[in-house]
Amino acid sequence: MKVTDSDSVAIRFVIEHQLAAFQKDDAQGAFAFASPGIQEQFLTAEKFIQMVRISYPAVYRPRSVFFEKITTIQGNITQSVLLLSPHGVPLRALYLMEKQPDDTWKINGCFLVSVEAEII
Repeated sequence: MKVTDSDSVAIRFVIEHQLAAFQKDDAQGAFAFASPGIQEQFLTAEKFIQMVRISYPAVYRPRSVFFEKITTIQGNITQSVLLLSPHGVPLRALYLMEKQPDDTWKINGCFLVSVEAEII
């Protein structure tokens, strides 16, 4: 799938707004940017934000955020984002994006890898 410039802008918008929702502890707002599959997996916004708070502190409260280029990893449109964790550890968040039937984008997963990891 080819990612257009407008897709790139929309993907960044979704991730930025989910990160902003986490900053405000807005569980419903953050959950709204998750794909239907992720929403089905967690069922409630409260369970979702609790998982992010515990398992993804760098996503929940990043000190800094830097967007890299969009790539395709194993057939998934993936936005790479450099994060600085609350403890000052640099990490790369790989956001798996999913285009919805209405042409909007949702986050279909996020994996944290070390900055040194090679993305293939």
